[in-house]
Amino acid sequence: MKDLIQKAKTLTEALPYIKEFHGETIVIKYGGSIGDEDLKNFARDIVLMKYVGIHPVVIHGGGPQIGNHLQRLGITSEFIGGLRVTDEQTMEVAEMVLVGRINQKIIEAIHSMGGKAVGTSGKEGKMILAKKLDLRKYAKEHGLEIPKGADLGLVGEVESVNPQLIKVLENSGFIPVIAPIGFDEEGGTFNINADHVAGKIAGALDAVKLVLMTNVPGIMDKKKNLLSSLTESDAKHLIKREIISSGMIPKVMCAIEALHEGVRKVHIIDGTVDHALILEIFTDSGIGTEILL
Repeated sequence: MKDLIQKAKTLTEALPYIKEFHGETIVIKYGGSIGDEDLKNFARDIVLMKYVGIHPVVIHGGGPQIGNHLQRLGITSEFIGGLRVTDEQTMEVAEMVLVGRINQKIIEAIHSMGGKAVGTSGKEGKMILAKKLDLRKYAKEHGLEIPKGADLGLVGEVESVNPQLIKVLENSGFIPVIAPIGFDEEGGTFNINADHVAGKIAGALDAVKLVLMTNVPGIMDKKKNLLSSLTESDAKHLIKREIISSGMIPKVMCAIEALHEGVRKVHIIDGTVDHALILEIFTDSGIGTEILL
């Protein structure tokens, strides 16, 4: 009986949020560092969101999986400033892994939970116009030192987003699942950081929320306690003090950029927690870190 009462209380708590976000778009970045065992749980949450009238849009990463496949092929990965140097051979592998494997796995998981999903990449429907990443600018923004003459090859950044295809899929009852690959005006293909893609797509869709799912609880203070809520100024202060560091810096910078492009809140959560999305979006306390202006 206690379990039933608790479930009823949880549902009651969720109702105001379901009403608030009905008809709104929420963009979710599903990190490549989250294990396959958590995928069905994630898919269940995504399908539930769609059932209650929210429009989830999924962008996925795949860095670890790309690295594993390159290793099996005997191709050594080189990194500059935390980004993989991507020649034509590496780009071919990245596209195969992102579009042909990870994208399809997420679609299959959503279908297994009763949802309808369509997989695509930023190349389809001229969705993501990209350009070669300005490595010097990137290094300066993230406080990195890079070798003189360093070149990342086919690593890109988003120049613009055409959300038309995503909106068509949303309005037709489908959940878009997008691989972070774009093209330039000459038709060249670029591999793009999935957090960056998610932020830009969230801005283009006027999303109410951007959720970055990773394998850590969120942003921690110097005593390793979870910070449940931060403003932009708080986050920048923590970066200066090196409390926010390493791979969390790009996520926070992506969050701040998305907020300036119209996204109301950005959340960084642990995707390995059961029902992480539902707990973060539909409860008062949440489980991760929210960032707002």
